[in-house]
Amino acid sequence: MNEQRLAARLRKKDEKAFEEVIKKYRALVVTIIYNVSKGSLTKEDIEEVASDVFITLWNNADKIIDDKLKGYICCISKTRALNKLSTVKSNIVNIEDYDFEDNFSIIDHTETMDINNELKKIIESITDPDKEILIRYYFYYQSTSKIAEVMNINVETVKSKLRRTREKIKVKLIERGYEI
Repeated sequence: MNEQRLAARLRKKDEKAFEEVIKKYRALVVTIIYNVSKGSLTKEDIEEVASDVFITLWNNADKIIDDKLKGYICCISKTRALNKLSTVKSNIVNIEDYDFEDNFSIIDHTETMDINNELKKIIESITDPDKEILIRYYFYYQSTSKIAEVMNINVETVKSKLRRTREKIKVKLIERGYEI
């Protein structure tokens, strides 16, 4: 079936036409999403974005111009892929860029700058991945499940590393004369 008739049927909310569009353009949509993301989206993310493309097409079928169906699908695919990338990239954290002076919220309850400086020194001395987990959890407010997903480790591992790191910090603060 030619593109013009398919577009006309979509505008009339013909579900069979919608199924034909999905069958005809699915591979193209997935390819566009993959290429726009430069391979940085998971298979599940690509599937989610592809579904979103077709839902958007269906919801906006009245806007399709007869001979522009393929172009419209390509445009939606690119836009949705870029939208997904922006949310995925927000989960990428550069630990080296974190400035402890900007927002040291883990110790807001402390009464002196002295303990702040000690905590800063202690945290800077912690090695990765413990340091990264600590920063993601306390400074970027990521959940343990999100940290586990991003770092590709078990949630229980994240929790135990946080627990052990907190204990190490506590011990070092006590060694330096602070009451905890």
